[in-house]
Amino acid sequence: MSRTVLIAIGGNALIHEGEGGSLTIQSARAHEFAETVADLVQDGWTPIITHGNGPQVGFILRRGELAASDALVERLPDLPLWLAVADSQGGIGHIITVALNAVMRRRGLANPVAAVLTHTIIDIDDEAFGHPTKPIGSWLDAPTAMQHVVDDGWDVHEEDPGSYRRVVASPAPLEVVELDAIRTLMQAGAIVVAAGGGGIPVQVLDHDLVPVDAVIDKDRVSALLAAQLRTSAMVIVTGVDRVCVDFRGPHERALDVITAAEAETLLEAGHFPPGSMGPKIESAIAYVAGCGSDAVITSIGLVREALRGTAGTRIVPGSEGLVD
Repeated sequence: MSRTVLIAIGGNALIHEGEGGSLTIQSARAHEFAETVADLVQDGWTPIITHGNGPQVGFILRRGELAASDALVERLPDLPLWLAVADSQGGIGHIITVALNAVMRRRGLANPVAAVLTHTIIDIDDEAFGHPTKPIGSWLDAPTAMQHVVDDGWDVHEEDPGSYRRVVASPAPLEVVELDAIRTLMQAGAIVVAAGGGGIPVQVLDHDLVPVDAVIDKDRVSALLAAQLRTSAMVIVTGVDRVCVDFRGPHERALDVITAAEAETLLEAGHFPPGSMGPKIESAIAYVAGCGSDAVITSIGLVREALRGTAGTRIVPGSEGLVD
């Protein structure tokens, strides 16, 4: 089997901030990404793709909110968050696999492509449920937000004065339910799209998997999945070419190669904020510790070069200093 690499892209890889998110735009960007994936296949890699779903889940929930007044009359079913995550997995998986199939066939590459609907086991006693922080859905005025608190049991947070959003827990991923199926496909040479949006959160009750309204960080699940699959490398795609210390500050400096221990030290020193680069660094460290292979953080256009060692920030095993 060729070298394997897990590539984690955000939902905003298909929809940029502030865009309406038309399917034409998402499809075009998926085809651009598929060209990169095909390049990697021709370089001897077997890629596994994970993806975020933030903008897409927001659209799904907003449609539900707009239809809420007619839902009872039309006898429409409820739209819990976990179902929106499942819906987005299917939709994004379709867009990416259609693009991959088209590009692979045009290039004469025989690798099959498969999207796997993925569930992620979490602990319902995770401390994140006591302090929900992940905003989802539309902006709300105070009366509407308080009504949801009373009627639906929502947690809400005032993001700006007078403007609220629902917040949900982001628990730690414990296990990817479809791990063995993904491994089997990977070993057969398939390009697998999996763990969309971090996976559909489920808790285990007796022998049942019970869905939970929560949002699991996509990069954390990607690191867990890549380590368990023992991939040759992991690439976390973000909006910058390389990770920087003192980002946008007077002493900003891009990082080329750092050890996991150095990354941990920089993280603890506050160089990577929780709301931006922090989770990606944490996930890269977890992957390196769990698998012993290199993790790379870079922009979507430099994935091929990053795996060749000429771009991106590479986090490597070890504790010896590489940074001056």
